[in-house]
Amino acid sequence: MKITPLFDFVLIEPIKEESVTKGGIVIPETVREERSMKGKIIAVGPGKVNEKTGERITPSVKPGQIVIFKKYAPDEIKIDDKEYYFVREDDIMAVIEE
Repeated sequence: MKITPLFDFVLIEPIKEESVTKGGIVIPETVREERSMKGKIIAVGPGKVNEKTGERITPSVKPGQIVIFKKYAPDEIKIDDKEYYFVREDDIMAVIEE
C-alpha cells in the first residue's frame, strides 16, 4: 500500500528507543508507555498553500530523514499492524544528521 500525505502532512515511522538505567537495566519502550518523539520520514506531502499568494510552499524535509517532533503532535495510524504517525511539518522541531 502506498500512502501519499496531503498538504504539509508528513508520514513518520516512529523509532522506538530503549532506556537504560544507571544500573544498566534496559527498559523497553512498551513498558515506559511514552510516545516516541523521534522517527524516520516515510513520505512528505506537496506542502501547504500560502494563503496570500496561493503558491505552494515546498516542504523543508524529505523521506529518509530522521526527525524529532513535538510529543503530542502526531496522529497515530496502523497499516498492516505497523504503527505510523501523521505530523504537520510545523510540528517537526529538528532533523538529526549522523
